[in-house]
Amino acid sequence: MARFSTSTRSAATISASPDAVWTTLTDPALVARLTPFLHRVTEHGEHWVWEMTKVPVLGKSFSFTFTEKMTFDEPHRIDFTHDPDAGHGDETAGVEGWYVLEPRSAGTHLETALTIAVDLPFPGVTRPAVSAAMKGVVTLMGQRFSQNLLHHLGARTV
Repeated sequence: MARFSTSTRSAATISASPDAVWTTLTDPALVARLTPFLHRVTEHGEHWVWEMTKVPVLGKSFSFTFTEKMTFDEPHRIDFTHDPDAGHGDETAGVEGWYVLEPRSAGTHLETALTIAVDLPFPGVTRPAVSAAMKGVVTLMGQRFSQNLLHHLGARTV
């Protein structure tokens, strides 16, 4: 088992209101519905438990469940920090990241950054290949989430 991670950051201005974007990003069931490979998100107070479906990496598929402490600074910022002690403690995946929402005359400027770390049964020597595969999956998830978010909000990028 080795630990692998990848990071991503993106930003866009969309034609939806900050309130509509905030409402969407703070609804765990809706976030799960809009995010590929995400089966369910369950709220437990200040923690959300994320359950991933089979995620492909180098010809194998893996499922992950991880617990994130959610911090909300309405309506501007959402931070999430992996908190395995609030979950089962034996989690093999976790995410650190944030969303920032800024009102704009055309709608909302939305920026996000996240780092995903997972334990996988690959030797460390495969790090370049595993990292590339993870980056591809995360990119696909981000693109599809963005498309689904825009569709849900009836919005477009501006």
